[in-house]
Amino acid sequence: MSEFENRIDLKDFAEKVEVMRTEARKALVGQEEMFDLLMTAVFAGGHVLIEGVPGVAKTLSARILSNMTQAEFKRIQFTPDMMPSDIIGTSIFNPGSSSFDFKKGPVFSNLVLIDEINRAPAKTQSALFEVMEEYQVSNDGEVYSMEDLFMVLATQNPIEQEGTYRLPEAQLDRFLFKINVGYPSVEEESQILELQNQNSGFKKLDFIEKVISKEEVISLRQNLQEILTKQSLLQYIAQLISATREHPSLYLGASPRASIDLMRASKAYAAINGRDFVTPDDIQKLLRPVIEHRIQLSPEAELQGVTIEEVSQQIVQQVEVPN
Repeated sequence: MSEFENRIDLKDFAEKVEVMRTEARKALVGQEEMFDLLMTAVFAGGHVLIEGVPGVAKTLSARILSNMTQAEFKRIQFTPDMMPSDIIGTSIFNPGSSSFDFKKGPVFSNLVLIDEINRAPAKTQSALFEVMEEYQVSNDGEVYSMEDLFMVLATQNPIEQEGTYRLPEAQLDRFLFKINVGYPSVEEESQILELQNQNSGFKKLDFIEKVISKEEVISLRQNLQEILTKQSLLQYIAQLISATREHPSLYLGASPRASIDLMRASKAYAAINGRDFVTPDDIQKLLRPVIEHRIQLSPEAELQGVTIEEVSQQIVQQVEVPN
């Protein structure tokens, strides 16, 4: 039997993705790559950490995405005094029934934006571990499941360190991507000003059209299994991730979860680009956002001025690309 018989028709989906890109350009300027990664994460079913200085459209991107996908959107502003119950919910005594009822917290939504995630202490961060990995919340012996479409989009500021806490490695490993957002160019900033000047309802984003339903997103996620990923490419992914554990400049390499995430993301990235097969270019394109928040430099490498970006590039160059 031919390997091409089980291919899926991505024509309608590709058209929707192009409409989503067009809608995003109504409010986003110069962030095409970031938005493509966000779409990839949505369809791969992964969480995203967005890092950048204030005012570079981190929160705006999340809001635009939620508007397009007809998804329920909730925003949680993390602060140093926040408790786990402020996120997942708490049990409240009901005098009428003489029992405790569970009041769900804001994490029970489709797209959850956590602003300044590194401002909450470790106890509060730990409340996210279960829900990000297992899509459920445990409270007083009961388990509450999330909807099929659930995604955490978290932001953090890399510059301001006062009143912040470093995210635990176990939590960082639960993010599919870490996206670094820089400043726009002068030309892009001029376009941003033009958009703001022309659109008085910019803050509400009511001009962003609904493009894809929650059901369609979930359906495509299920179809990603049929995106062709050759055995040689699976081996390539394994070799790339394994190379992070053997690189002399690193003392912490990427986990097996990174391999799985890279495979899932590559399938979704191929799909949003209208292809039903993964290429080595897809894998190389996504390697950095998948691994760079999961690996850590050795003290010696840091003293020598080595960067994570340099290590990622070295790994891509060292591992042989399959034919």
